[in-house]
Amino acid sequence: MIRRFGETPKPGISYRRRPGVYAILPRDGQLLVTHQVNPLPELQLPGGGIDPGESPIQALHREVFEETGWKIARPLRIGAFRRFTFMPEYDLWAEKLCVIYRAHPVRVLGPPTEPGHQAIWISPDIAARELGNEGDRFFVSQETGLA
Repeated sequence: MIRRFGETPKPGISYRRRPGVYAILPRDGQLLVTHQVNPLPELQLPGGGIDPGESPIQALHREVFEETGWKIARPLRIGAFRRFTFMPEYDLWAEKLCVIYRAHPVRVLGPPTEPGHQAIWISPDIAARELGNEGDRFFVSQETGLA
């Protein structure tokens, strides 16, 4: 059974399953996260949906690069969770299946290519308090020894 974080599914709503991959990216005592402006300003683990025909690892590399401008190495799957949420940018109620990886940011190639994103380095304790969803905060706390 995959642990659930966040809201309980609402009766009468049809949720679309959305598999995605997200990365905890430690370097020099900090974590690389992304600040997304829309639909609401929020700190997030870099990552997102897996496109059709794409493997989870391919999606992880693509999403981290799009949202941070960084290349990563040695991704290691550390867990998964699901959450039920409305995604206003897609006008969609989603059951997000979030697979969390730990990876190493190795080289920045430029600014994020995805509009509305900014790469930010923050301390693990700030990430564990301020990331935009409870599942991300849980995995950061577990992975960085804050739990």
